[in-house]
Amino acid sequence: MNWLLVIAGALVGAPLRHLTDRAVQTRHDSVFPWGTLTANVAGSLALGLLTGAVSAGAASSRLALLLGTGLCGALTTYSTFSYETLRLAGPGTRLLALANVGGTLVAGLAAVFAGVALGEVFWA
Repeated sequence: MNWLLVIAGALVGAPLRHLTDRAVQTRHDSVFPWGTLTANVAGSLALGLLTGAVSAGAASSRLALLLGTGLCGALTTYSTFSYETLRLAGPGTRLLALANVGGTLVAGLAAVFAGVALGEVFWA
């Protein structure tokens, strides 16, 4: 049953990642991967909120599988982040590659910590 919950969440998370990426990226005339960054930060925030809810006892481990592992796991994307960073690492865009790594790391961690804090306050 657990794997069905993960699959169900991923069925929503993967198309949501693609739609988020396209919606954001089409608004920017830039080689910087704003869409992937947005999806990763949004997924980190959502995972933080869920983690806060679970730690406060307001969400079950099954919901964590559905939303955390399934939806957030498919919404966030390390492989696309890695590919896009590699693509930016060429001549003329190396600083953008560094900005992508630093921005993703800082914004993703800030989002997950903020989500946990908000979740614990909201569901405490």
